[in-house]
Amino acid sequence: MTPSLPGPAPERLTRTRARRVALAAQGFTDRPHATPSLRTLERTLRRTGVLQVDSVNVLARAHLMPVFSRVGPYDVDLVRRASEVRPRRMVEYWAHVQAFMPVDLWPAMRHRMAEHRRRHEADGPRWSPQVEADVLAEVAARGPVTARDLDDGAPRRTGHWGWNWSEARQVLDLLYRTGEVAIAGRNRQFEVLYDVPERVLPPDVLARPTPSVEEASRELVRRAAASHGVATLVCLRDYYRMSPAAAARAVEELVESGELLPARVEGWDRPAYLHHEARTPRRIGARALLSPFDPVVWERERTERLFGFRYRIEIYVPAAKRVHGYYVLPFLLGDRLVARVDLKADRATGRLLVHAAYAEAGTSAGEVADALADELADLADWLGLETVVVGERGDLAPALAAAVGRGGR
Repeated sequence: MTPSLPGPAPERLTRTRARRVALAAQGFTDRPHATPSLRTLERTLRRTGVLQVDSVNVLARAHLMPVFSRVGPYDVDLVRRASEVRPRRMVEYWAHVQAFMPVDLWPAMRHRMAEHRRRHEADGPRWSPQVEADVLAEVAARGPVTARDLDDGAPRRTGHWGWNWSEARQVLDLLYRTGEVAIAGRNRQFEVLYDVPERVLPPDVLARPTPSVEEASRELVRRAAASHGVATLVCLRDYYRMSPAAAARAVEELVESGELLPARVEGWDRPAYLHHEARTPRRIGARALLSPFDPVVWERERTERLFGFRYRIEIYVPAAKRVHGYYVLPFLLGDRLVARVDLKADRATGRLLVHAAYAEAGTSAGEVADALADELADLADWLGLETVVVGERGDLAPALAAAVGRGGR
């Protein structure tokens, strides 16, 4: 279902303008702070809307990299403080997928929480209501706790149902999705720490009324549009993983209210929507490595339409069949994706390993190599690594190795 385009003719954007609108919306034109602070982190989260969480730690945790890409080297303890120290600024929930989101988005997610409960009950119970009640009581009494903590061998009252770690994890996952527990943080092993929402979310957020499904859908599309700048219906729906029907209705309503402006983008075969406050900078001065989980590139079709950059993550592809490598990051220079590098942080030896480096067609290897070498040096410093080591794979590797050598890394 594609919303109709009432009113004036759609605004026409060149692909270059669309890229600049999109990158500005994502925070790549924000003025840098001399010393990134919690305010810097909150500004970045407002731009991206979410910070996807993933357990892969080949380079850095997925939720840490988008902040580095936009603000440069920063103290990652800011993320811990924002998500674990009261008053919390952000909280994990199933927003895009597992992701940090601003705490004020919690009420808009309640309809999603209710839907998880409805689906669970419709599928038939995998355990009795008493099991959930017992787990919730344990969390309330002992939280914050991991699922493993609930199977620590501590004495329990006679007649207790008797959980094990796997069962506790399944129950906690349901309670998390339904909003009956919340994520209070993570331990050193990156295991989730669960607690009751009253000890995680600010009281004023918990006290806010639950919006209707329609109101919540409009808010999610509104935020997705602000983070995109310009987007198709599919892009807007995917940002918060909404249902097609709910997203389409919300887009129609926001077009009618003037918050979304119908648009056509050069080379796009679908109608687009421009956020009414979207900015079009004359240039983008970005120099950034983007993680596979960065919002700029996670919707692969959009990445290809905007940048002419075909991108696939190959973590789950057998080694012999990989085209570019295991953990490959696109390199953004200006408003173009000009290269890609397969990276690994070898923490034991203090090296940032560049297994492979590839330039995109039509780029200047020398210019790209020098800028990429500078970015890799900043990344290595941020990660606490001493040297950058460039391998031999990829057409950009020789020039990059030379540039890294000139920089003394």
